[in-house]
Amino acid sequence: MKEDINFDPVEGVSVAIVPDEAAATEDGKAGWQVYLLNHNAYPLQNVIVNSNGYGTTPEGEAVRTSTLRHVFVEVEPHTAVPVEPIDPDLFHLNNQYWVSYYRDAQIFDKKFIFVPDSIVPANLTPISLLGREGVLHG
Repeated sequence: MKEDINFDPVEGVSVAIVPDEAAATEDGKAGWQVYLLNHNAYPLQNVIVNSNGYGTTPEGEAVRTSTLRHVFVEVEPHTAVPVEPIDPDLFHLNNQYWVSYYRDAQIFDKKFIFVPDSIVPANLTPISLLGREGVLHG
């Protein structure tokens, strides 16, 4: 049963969204890339990242993006892996990244939610694993 599963807190794992010239759109819009960061001294195994966006339009109409799923067999210690590019037109939504992984036989999961309009240059912070600035959610 679900109540029999021990859900320890996620530590040392974060999600970052960083400006990325390689992800720029054809119409010249700035590109941004989502990364999964493992700050731990151990690998993350069988990682699944579910991403989606949800919220409302300025007119009050509900909006929900498609859910995308990304699988990584292993994320090495002290590394960052690119998950997906993200369109700046989605920054007015809640952008959710639900990360699940194993460490040995223990499962961990956590939702990282970037609230509307939080992905802006004013919120950029240095991210040591990437060697550049981005919006970090930990």
